[in-house]
Amino acid sequence: MYKNSRHTILFPLLLAVGVVAGILLGQYLGRSKVEQQFRGVVSRLATPEGKLGYTLSLIEREYIDSLSVDSLTELVLPKLISELDPHSVYIPASEMQAVNEPLEGEFDGIGVVFNMATDTVVVLNVVPSGPSRKAGVQPGDRIIRIDDSLVAGQKIPQDQIVKRLRGKRGTSVRLSLERRGIDHPVEVTVVRDAIPVKSIEAAFMLTSKLGYVKLSQFSRTSYAELMTALRRLRREGMQGLIFDLRGNAGGYLDQAILIANEFLPAERLIVYTEDRHGARMHEYSNGNGRSTDLGLAILIDEGSASSSEILAGAVQDNDRGTILGRRSFGKGLVQRQIPYSDGSALRLTTARYYTPTGRSIQKPYTRGDGESYQMELWERYAHHEHFSADSIRFADSLKFTTPGGRVVYGGGGIMPDRFIPADTTDVTPWFIQVTGRNILYRYTMEYADRHRTQLNEIESLAALQRLLDGDNRLVEDFLEYARQKGVKPNRTQIARSRHLVEAQLRAYIGRNTTLEDNAFYYNIYPIDNVLVEAVELLNRELASRSAAPAADSLNNPPSRSWKTENIETIEFRQ
Repeated sequence: MYKNSRHTILFPLLLAVGVVAGILLGQYLGRSKVEQQFRGVVSRLATPEGKLGYTLSLIEREYIDSLSVDSLTELVLPKLISELDPHSVYIPASEMQAVNEPLEGEFDGIGVVFNMATDTVVVLNVVPSGPSRKAGVQPGDRIIRIDDSLVAGQKIPQDQIVKRLRGKRGTSVRLSLERRGIDHPVEVTVVRDAIPVKSIEAAFMLTSKLGYVKLSQFSRTSYAELMTALRRLRREGMQGLIFDLRGNAGGYLDQAILIANEFLPAERLIVYTEDRHGARMHEYSNGNGRSTDLGLAILIDEGSASSSEILAGAVQDNDRGTILGRRSFGKGLVQRQIPYSDGSALRLTTARYYTPTGRSIQKPYTRGDGESYQMELWERYAHHEHFSADSIRFADSLKFTTPGGRVVYGGGGIMPDRFIPADTTDVTPWFIQVTGRNILYRYTMEYADRHRTQLNEIESLAALQRLLDGDNRLVEDFLEYARQKGVKPNRTQIARSRHLVEAQLRAYIGRNTTLEDNAFYYNIYPIDNVLVEAVELLNRELASRSAAPAADSLNNPPSRSWKTENIETIEFRQ
């Protein structure tokens, strides 16, 4: 009771002080020299003469209990920042590494991709030339012990396994491995090193003329990764590109600008930002892009945000390519990361960005109401937006027109040129059982174990397809496996969902090879209706260029399509 009363007294006081600090901070923050001005304001407030410093000093000297000012600050700052827009955020020092790692392009670890579909750590793949590969770890190995601790069968949370495998580069970790065909544990010592984090999940030739690139985030290395991928795909005959930004929540703004520049002719506006004082910064293409001749289709959905929307907006507003999928998230606010001396940081919204036609795609929000802001995605689903474009309404005041005459809208995400609804036509109750209970994924893990030698020899998509095509009983064996796991067969439902099952079996098995996500996305293509339509669209465009018939696609993709995401199927890179 006493503890609650103390917080009841202190919190409003500190929050009020924080609000005053925020107001003063807003008055001083301009676009230039943000960090220096911020530090100046804080230093003035923190002095005994400043209100914040005076209040904290009073608490330290006069409050009845002994309290840590630092701990109070850590309590108040997140509450203060939450009263701003939904994208300004305070990041404690303890979380900075985890927040920044995906964007920085590397982390310190042992270099394996693993999964814990059961309570055992199973190595799916080993990073080429990484420390685990050098130590002799192989795909398919089970990690039994980490140093002296037994981890197999102990139901240890996955985040704890991650912590034990990671560590500073140069340090060592001993692993005891169970390996198929070996009667005794295999002991290895792995010296941790820098492990690259690739933002391009997949890059391969989907057809003889069409390349496919899946970008998961805009990290510090994204532009360089894309240039490497495009050069390789060009050598393999690429004339058109499908650029998949679905689920890409953004990242570094400069990477989106560099990538957009690659596809645009000279002197095309890519994006502009505007701060609270009305100062604008415009970014134009420089004419050095080497992919201006490629047919281009960009795929987006409600998980595509920020830098993804900048890139899609630049392509759409310049009439450079076609946007396909569902309406994007709607984040049009720009954050600057301002560091504190203790290693924490403030990501503060300092500007809004606008697409070349002048539209802001930031969806509406209420300051201090982050929960409703996030629930907006659920509301889209509840209003059937995933399934029908007719459920989406835009005000006429938000209408813009591209130079080519296309009508586009601001005020809530990028609306694709071609809206493609989610297709759940063949998602039967039987299919939900075998995927939702993780039965399908576990079968592919066991399949990979039985065929580990063959899978380890796979070096190309063609070789993988030959292996899978040669297994005439793949689906039938899985159906029996599912029956043994308690899912009663239903012939009618199995017939409807069979193509979904087969595509996912092939995709997850392929991911267990060195081809990783290239194999996954190549095999999931026939049931991905957005990707199927993008292929058809670019084939028609290429055919119109060359006056030749467009008949380039994978073997007979089904007309009905659906893609599932299994939330239990989580793979970790360590």
